[in-house]
Amino acid sequence: MIVITTPTGLIGHQVLDNLMDNGEALRVVARDPKALPADVRERVDVVEGSHGDPAVVDAAFGGADAVFWLTPPNPRAPSVDAAYVDFTRPAADAFTRHGVGRVVGVSALGRGTVWAGHAGYVTASLAMDDLIASTGVAYRALTNPSFIDNIARQAESIKNQGLLFSPIAGTRKLPAVATHDIAATASRLLLDPSWSGVDEVAILGPEDLSFNDMAEIISDVLGTQVRFQQTTFDAYKDRFVGFGMSEAMAQGMTDMAAAKNEGIDNAVPRTPENSTPTSFCQWCEETLRPIVTDQTRAAS
Repeated sequence: MIVITTPTGLIGHQVLDNLMDNGEALRVVARDPKALPADVRERVDVVEGSHGDPAVVDAAFGGADAVFWLTPPNPRAPSVDAAYVDFTRPAADAFTRHGVGRVVGVSALGRGTVWAGHAGYVTASLAMDDLIASTGVAYRALTNPSFIDNIARQAESIKNQGLLFSPIAGTRKLPAVATHDIAATASRLLLDPSWSGVDEVAILGPEDLSFNDMAEIISDVLGTQVRFQQTTFDAYKDRFVGFGMSEAMAQGMTDMAAAKNEGIDNAVPRTPENSTPTSFCQWCEETLRPIVTDQTRAAS
């Protein structure tokens, strides 16, 4: 039995899709089961509720051989530790109580760096990994840089203003990974019963790119000029607060971006093993261009 959390989320739904036809018994934890496609609901065991709820994870993890673990977004959490570590505590207890064999979790790069202790969401993700590892369960933390897919959130400004924004310097070259490749790695590990112990699996994508590089690639793919504009870290934080994010979570986002600007994501060398196939250009062609095109059609 493989249990999948966040089965309707950006990564979780791709993990679920990958595993649907592999002959494994699947169980999902979903706040709103109706958000799952009807044919999926007919083929998997569904536990309704939040995987931060002790009763829900107690019901979900019984008989589980492996669990895909991802903490859901909680923009109004009182702290980053509450959003990651406190949310995970009931599951950590349930891993032990039910003798779960293996857990694959989505985390972040940064362990062992000088920035790890003050990197916002990254710091909390690493503390979450430590909590899970302390249970004695076999654990693989998928340590990721920024998701390429986050660029889709700027589709409107790319289309209407020809601008890509970040507080990170335009010349800072960083790895970035497509969520499709994270899901593929997670799926492979969930299906593989041969591994044990605790380890990190870095997933870097195929290349390091700066935001200036990204703007140039987007311009080439869309056939229109897009340029990068650096914002201040204060403006970056204020934007999240304006969206309704708690002060602590907005600061966590800002601290993470500052650590990336200093090089936290560059600390792990790229190797053939941690390089995934989806390039930024490919993602722009397959994902960003259709989004921008759809927005253009809707506005016409």
